[in-house]
This record gives sequence, structure tokens and C-alpha cells, in this order.
Amino acid sequence: MGLNTLFTNMLLVGSIALTATPNSYAAINNMNLGAKYDTTQANINFKIYSSRATRIELSVYATAYGSQEVARYVLTKGANNVWSTNVAVSALQAVGVSGPVYYGYRAWGPNWIYDPNWTKGSSAGFISDVDAAGNRFNPNKLLIDPYALEISHDPVNTAWTDGTVYASGASYRSLDSGTKAPKGIVLNRDSQSIGTKPTRAQKDDVVYEVNLRGLTMNDATIPAAYRGTYRGAAQKAAALAKLGVTVVEFLPVQETQNDANNLISNSVTPTDNYWGYMTLNFFAPDRRYAYDKSAGGPTREFKAMVKAFHDYGIKVWVDVVYNHTGEGSAWGGTDGRTVYNLLSWRGLDNPTYYELTSDYQYSYDNTGVGGNFNTHNPIAQNMIVDSLAYWRDTIGVDGFRFDEAPVLGNTCELGCFNFDKMDSSNALNRIVRELPPRPAAGGSGVDLIAEPWAATGTNGNNYQVGGFPVGWSEWNGVFRDTVRRSQNQLGVVPITPGQLAYRFSGSSDLYQENGRRPWNSVNFIVAHDGFTLKDLYSCNGKNNSQSYPYGPSDGGNDNNDSWDQNNIAQEQRKAARNGMAFLLLSAGTPMLTGGDETLRSLNCNNNPYNVDTTANWLNYNINTDQINFQTFTQRLIAFRKAHPALRPINFYSSVDNNGNIMEQLRWFKPDGSVADTSYFNDSNNHALAYRIDGTEFGDTASAIYIAYNGWSSTVNFTLPWPGNGKKWYRVMDTSNWNEGANTIVNPGSESLMGGENTVYGVNGRAMVLLIAK
Repeated sequence: MGLNTLFTNMLLVGSIALTATPNSYAAINNMNLGAKYDTTQANINFKIYSSRATRIELSVYATAYGSQEVARYVLTKGANNVWSTNVAVSALQAVGVSGPVYYGYRAWGPNWIYDPNWTKGSSAGFISDVDAAGNRFNPNKLLIDPYALEISHDPVNTAWTDGTVYASGASYRSLDSGTKAPKGIVLNRDSQSIGTKPTRAQKDDVVYEVNLRGLTMNDATIPAAYRGTYRGAAQKAAALAKLGVTVVEFLPVQETQNDANNLISNSVTPTDNYWGYMTLNFFAPDRRYAYDKSAGGPTREFKAMVKAFHDYGIKVWVDVVYNHTGEGSAWGGTDGRTVYNLLSWRGLDNPTYYELTSDYQYSYDNTGVGGNFNTHNPIAQNMIVDSLAYWRDTIGVDGFRFDEAPVLGNTCELGCFNFDKMDSSNALNRIVRELPPRPAAGGSGVDLIAEPWAATGTNGNNYQVGGFPVGWSEWNGVFRDTVRRSQNQLGVVPITPGQLAYRFSGSSDLYQENGRRPWNSVNFIVAHDGFTLKDLYSCNGKNNSQSYPYGPSDGGNDNNDSWDQNNIAQEQRKAARNGMAFLLLSAGTPMLTGGDETLRSLNCNNNPYNVDTTANWLNYNINTDQINFQTFTQRLIAFRKAHPALRPINFYSSVDNNGNIMEQLRWFKPDGSVADTSYFNDSNNHALAYRIDGTEFGDTASAIYIAYNGWSSTVNFTLPWPGNGKKWYRVMDTSNWNEGANTIVNPGSESLMGGENTVYGVNGRAMVLLIAK
């Protein structure tokens, strides 16, 4: 089928019925795991899962760090491998627990049997660090409750920098971690408001991806004590709403190892965990981001921040990491690959929570960042779904972006990786069943966004752009790559007009056949992982070895499809305008990265995961060019919001009551003739235009016309019919002659261009936006 015919024959995709019931967190967590006060507040019930432990002890502490426990309790194993005990609050008060209740667990199993002579730091009962079944029990390691709602501190922190205390292996197995290890904190129930959740359809969203700390650390308008915190971020709600953002998507905010960041000022080799993709607990808001670090403070402050965004109609999405954990993979030393950290899941039930190699001796890893979480195991899935429900219901989050999400579609539990979206028992489909996605037209539900690739995999099935089940949206890496190559790699990489057309119109080639919609494509050109928008058009390659504060950073992609525009600053700004226009004028859900709107630069560092510095935080001391680009972005977002034709719920065609195809979008060659298959498929063609009929969308403009010239010199475009009695008016021209505060004009200030067959010269590598009125 010819590409133009394909576009004009796209039939309306009907609504997909998702029959799941939006269960509450309490209903989903039906094992009632975790530590909870009873209704009288007189007792605390502790419950934890382990199918392989032979003994579990609860240790309760009066302080979080540096002291021994004040009480120990042996748990009883009950139904479904749930271990539990009830502890009277009065009993804890009697032993000195007058404030927050801190706790952790010690566990024994087949590889380390219980011996009554065991004392902390001894090897009594030890058989092996790992047995033939993959068990890695070690009672010398105090373990975090996977269901703890907050944890007290990071394993490595300003007071304790030696992480070997948590390790197994001959050199470390007898080191007791109890006084140093993070503890769970028992929280009381609260009824704190998270405001009114926005019910806006995802098709109408504009996403702003940002590191929570980096959002405010350089912002002089925020009190110094609040910068880098949830409380500080809450004060940015008004500014983001003014920009036009409708979703703030935070990089991971679940507990991670980051307390030790910036221990050495102006470090020559920073080792910071700035991005936060090494989760230590899936329920607890990261304490480092809280101004109020008292017990319960991070949770209260996070909820107050959510309310602040909700009060401005902004959704809050969080980036979640369920493919691996902060316990990490094997590390070396004299014990070789046998050395693993035991912080939580691994010491409680290693084969349940982690996918292991076929001999059960090591973690299986196809993420490149640590052993795979065992996402096909029902118990591991329970924890994933329970924690998501907690963040949705108790914390107030509106959506989730899932890191390396193909791991959630894995159907293997031992030594392999196989993505199968049709497997009803995988984590992807279970999440959709139990946490119903938001309907296409808006309403209650969650927004589910997949990063649809993992670092490695077998048979190429780790890269799944377009391959996720109904209910899921995806970061569209094909959109990113096509736009980048069209702008920066013409003559090097063949890009056809047809490829661009698919991306402009919602990527029907990726999403339509499996029943999804244009808005399931989360369009982006840059993300936190890679170049900033400015650097994409200013750097020919990465420069990650530069000194503090811009680096050094290891890793980073070598294939960036970037170009410095011959090192001409004005051309770099024009390319950035084109990139932003590609993003915000395309069907789908657009995602900006924090600082894109002000041309933020990291001096060509494309992997600044470890750089928790002033250079990596958003910059608010901006020059005239940056202010102009911010205005450009703000007005472009406003134009998108004002024109529903740019935000279709279905692909750009429909069927009337008589079965006739109603064209809503038509593609044109520069000469004004309709683009045909031969034109679309020829990578020697670098200019394309399209007209969207706005009448069927209730648009204030009866038609929208967009022309892109990828050539280096001017191309004349013959304008199509604007509609009966209408003329074409210019909203935007990204050309250098039009650079400044009014590259996009405000509504009512558009310039008359003329009617049908008017010739408009589009300068080289520029884009033009017209409306009919």
C-alpha cells in the first residue's frame, strides 16, 4: 500500500475496553505486608514474605544509626509464606522507644542454618554464601523490609563510607551490619490531602522530565534551605504552569543511594548517584530530597508537593525502576563473583526476588546495571503492583514511567530473557489489570509509560518500540532518531519524507495495528539520558571526560546523531527551534527535558548520571537568546493547547455514518501537488508539507499548514486551499531572519500570507506554521 494511501485510509480505532477495577492499595496488598499500627494504635503488626527462610527475627531500634537494637522478636511463619509478629507499643516504650520505631530483619535459611550459639559477627551455622538453590541467607546482615514506607538513611552516608559491611564472601560475611544498616520506619496513617487529581486525557498533556533536586538547586527565588527538596519543587508549580507544562515527570524519587553525594567538594572524579536509578526501597520517598527529614517527613512533604502541582492542574509522574535494584550485582575482590551485597530482597528470598543464572549461583543480568528483578515471579510482581498502588493512592502520583520496561515483559525466571507481550501472567499485563490506565478521553486511572528498551537481550527482543500491550504508552525512540537524523545526518543517513510523515502524524506504523493511539507515542528528541537539546545541535560528539563540574562521566552513547551546525551559534539556535517545533506540532504526547526551554547546555557531556553539581542543575540566570527561546517554547505549547487538531485522540482519518473515509490530513510536495508513494519513499527528497483539517476537531483554525525544508537553501512552497473564504496567516517561521522574541506571534498578531497557490519561500533548514482564518 502506498504511504499516502495508508495515511488517508487509516480507520478510526475504537475504544479498547479495559475491564479491570481500580482496586485500592489496601485491596491490592492483600497479604497486608509491612509494618502497621492497628486501629487502636496500641500494637504494631509486622509481616514479611519469605518462602525459603527457616527463621526470621525482628530487631527494633530506638535510634536509626550507631546503636544496638533494644528488642528482638522471633516471627512465626503462617499461610502463604508470610512471617509475622505483633508487638505492643507499651512494650517498646518500656525498653526506651519513645519516638519513631526503627526496625529491620535478620534471616536464616538452608545455606546458613540457625544455631543457638550464633551471636552477631559470628559464623555459627554457616554452610555457604550461596547454596545450590540460590539461597543467600546471612543473619549478620540486617535487612530492610521491602514494604517499609520510609527508611532511615542510606547504607553509605556521611557517617559511614565503608560498604563492605553489607557484603557476603569470606572477607565480609561475618561483619555485622546492624548498627550501620538502614532501618525501616513505622508510619502512622494520615489523611493529608494530595489535592484533586487531574483527569485530563494524556493526548492533551505536555510532559516536563526533570531531576527533582536539579529543578531548584540553582534557583535564587527559592529559599536556600528548600532548594533541592520536595518543598522547593512545590514552589515551581506556578512557573511550570506558566510555561504550559501539564505533567512534571521526576527522575527516580524512591529511596536510592545518594546520601554520600558531594562528600568531596569539587571532586576530580565524581561518583555521585545523581539520577537515582538504583532503588533501595520501592515504597519510601527519598529522604535526601526532603527538607523535613524527621520520621514521616519525606512522605508528608512529598504529598504536599503533589498537592501544589495538582492545584495548578499539573499531573505528577515518577520514574520507577523495577528491572533491577540498588543491591547491585556481584563485585570482585579476593572472593571473586561470590561477593554480593545483602541489604533487603537478596537476604530474604534471593530466588524469588531476582532472576538467577541457570545454576542458581549468580544474578542474571540483561540490563547492564545489576541483576534482573524477577518480574515474572508472582511474589515479586506483588511487590511491584503493591508499591505502584501505594504511590497512586497514598502519595497521590498520577502516572509512572518505567525504566527498561521490557524486563517487565520477561517470561523467564532462570537464566534467560524473553519478552512476550501476549503472556497474560507477565508484569506488564498484570499492572494494566490491577492499575487501570486512564481512558483515552480522560478520567480516573493512571498513565503508564514504558521505556521500551533494555541494555541487552537475546534475538534483539530487548528493543520493543511499538511492541507493548494495550494500556501502555512508550517513549518513542524511533521519533527521536528520525527527527535527529533528518536534521543532523542528511547525506549520511537516508531519511525519507515518509519516515518523517509517520512521526509527525502519531507513528501509526508502530501503534495502530495493536489497537493503540497517537498519544501512546511519547514523542521526545532528548531525555535526561543523552545530550540536552542545545548540545544535540552544538556538539559533534560526546565530551564526557571533562573536569568538574561538567564531568568526568564514564559511558554514554557514541551514536548521538548530533551536529554542531558548522559551529555557527545562530544556526544552532535555529536547529533547536526546529527540534522544539517538530516535537510540539506532532501528534502524540510531547516530552521536554528540564532546561530544554532555555537552551541548557552540559558542554557535550551526554551521560551526566554522576554529576550532582551546579553545571547539571537547571540554570535560571539566562541571557537574551535563552529568554527568547523560552518565549518561543511557551508560545508553541500554547498554540498546541489551543488547537485540538494537533492532539488527535485517533489517527488522522475517520469514517462517517455512510462508511466514507474522511481525510483529516493531507501531505504535499513543495509544488503544491499531493505527495505520492514515490515521493514519500525517496530519501533524496528533503522537503515536506501537510495540511490538517481543523473543522472536525472543533478547531478555531479551519486548517493548519506546516512546511519543513531540510535543504540548506530556500525552497518555494505553493500553499494549498485554506478553506472557503479563508486566507493563510503566518504564526511561525523558524528562519534566522525571524529570530527573536516573536519567532512565534501571539494569537491575533499573525501576518497575512495569501490564499491558495500563494508561493512561500521557506529558508534552508527552517519550518513554517500557518493557520487559515
